[in-house]
Amino acid sequence: MKKISIVIVISSIVVISLAALGFYLHQEDKAVDAIKTGSSRISKQIDQRKPISFLLLGVDTGADGRVDRGLSDSMMVVTLNPAQEATVVYSIPRDSLAEMADDHGGNIQKINAAYEIGKAKMAKKTVSQFLGLPIDYSVTVDMGALKELVDFVGGITLDTVIDVNLNGQVIPQGHHHLNGDQALAYSRMRYQDPRGDYGRQLRQQEVLKQVAQKIQKPKYLMNIGDLMTKLGQKISTDFTADQVKQLIRNYHQSSGEIVSSQLLGKTAWLNGSAYQIISTEDLQAASNRLRENLALPEQTLTNTETRLNDMNQAFFDDESPTTYFNVRGYNVTRYTNNTY
Repeated sequence: MKKISIVIVISSIVVISLAALGFYLHQEDKAVDAIKTGSSRISKQIDQRKPISFLLLGVDTGADGRVDRGLSDSMMVVTLNPAQEATVVYSIPRDSLAEMADDHGGNIQKINAAYEIGKAKMAKKTVSQFLGLPIDYSVTVDMGALKELVDFVGGITLDTVIDVNLNGQVIPQGHHHLNGDQALAYSRMRYQDPRGDYGRQLRQQEVLKQVAQKIQKPKYLMNIGDLMTKLGQKISTDFTADQVKQLIRNYHQSSGEIVSSQLLGKTAWLNGSAYQIISTEDLQAASNRLRENLALPEQTLTNTETRLNDMNQAFFDDESPTTYFNVRGYNVTRYTNNTY
């Protein structure tokens, strides 16, 4: 598990905007109305400013002629603790081996398939049992919203250590000022990065960091309601409209301390497709840190993933080159070469 020292406002397009809106409450109705929010339900959790968690899902529907159009390209668990003024974010590798939280049991797939099977509700349940903590809410963002967000702040400036070439956007190594189209390509490119999906996670977080730093300037805050109106159709959540407004008022303090981390796995080849296997040690560490920020006690993680890990102790041997991982007794979906 590798810590990433970045200062991002709740590590997502939505919550960046919500935190900024905390300074301009007179615009909140216009912004919130643009988002596809959930139906009314009784919840005292947000009313009482208790710690909460949500799953951020970044989707890229229909792009690049992809086959699996319902998969979530990015998955982040976000916990907010306003009393401690703290936010903890964990990125989950999209190819992590995980049991789907469906009614059948024993359905092992890449974790990003949960969204395709049962949308955000299934993804929340799957991640909840994967990490052993409650996932209260979800926010789904079409990655295309990133383009609009970067253009809104006049572009971003960063240093890239790899060459990026995607969808006609060519960004060589070096220091660059990127517009929205370029930033989207920079955030989405995967195969040219020797770190694969892990490198893409870091690049996405780097872009969000730059946006978060710029969006808090008064000239952007004054017009953020217009931005959210544009982005509204690309954002959906099971937060209600009233809960979003309460988040704006009561949870923006959570950005006082922000810790962002990513789970790292080891590659295993199953049925012709590469999966990421997360060690029990790293799963437990992530669970402990996220539960701590939710003011919950530590709890020993016991699930299908940890049981499979116990069956495959030799797989995690640092000196072992094996990519074989025994999933005997479980169904594993075969992915095609066009799945990514």
